[in-house]
Amino acid sequence: MERIKELYAYREMLISLVRKDLRGRYKASVLGFLWTFINPLLQLIVYTIVFSVIMRAGIKDFYMFLFVALVPWIFFSSSLTGGATTIINNGDMVKKIYFPRLVLPMAYVTSCFVNMLFCFIVIFAVIIVTGFGVNFTALLCLPLIMIIEYILALGISFITSACTVYLRDLEHILGIATMAWMYLSPIMYPASFVPDKYQALFNLNPMTPVITAYRDILYYKTVPHFQTLLSSAIIGVVSVIVGYFVFEKLQKGFAEEM
Repeated sequence: MERIKELYAYREMLISLVRKDLRGRYKASVLGFLWTFINPLLQLIVYTIVFSVIMRAGIKDFYMFLFVALVPWIFFSSSLTGGATTIINNGDMVKKIYFPRLVLPMAYVTSCFVNMLFCFIVIFAVIIVTGFGVNFTALLCLPLIMIIEYILALGISFITSACTVYLRDLEHILGIATMAWMYLSPIMYPASFVPDKYQALFNLNPMTPVITAYRDILYYKTVPHFQTLLSSAIIGVVSVIVGYFVFEKLQKGFAEEM
């Protein structure tokens, strides 16, 4: 509770860091903030061509099937890889100023989350333009799964940001790991494509229930199964608790390792 009160006391710093990251994300680029929308659209076009024309997946409205999973994945992978270097990149602040170190990964993940919210504007624009339609009852579950994914990303970022201070190679390892993680998650294919004998292992992936919930809401237009929501919520809460204690344990040596 003391840590929560301290983080609340530094809320202005957190908000300031989020604004700074959002402003600096595409600073000095010609298109600026438009890249927030262009990046996922370009990835969508590439993957749609590959899996609809070249390697035909045989999935109806594949563009929408992919898009509703790709945007949440971009948020998660960005939080994982970028969040890992937040302590190192702010080494001078860590060494010279006292503040709760948790603010740094929290600010980065929050800025990535805000970026994802803007990307969802594009998703809903595509839904409206194509006449794909939505189930408003199912849509009520969307904020819940967003919060669950945010908590999951935050917990993992606590771990990676703390560990990267001591193991700088982790930054590069995570780049490879997230690429493999993407193909091991049901983003470009449905979970039903995974053979039955591997389903139990596949479901250990924390992003499996999260992506499944997003797809249920926006693609299948159904309310996610209670088990899907419960699984993702438990994974999210466990990750943030474990991440918090790992961060608290390791942050004592941050200044010496910088």
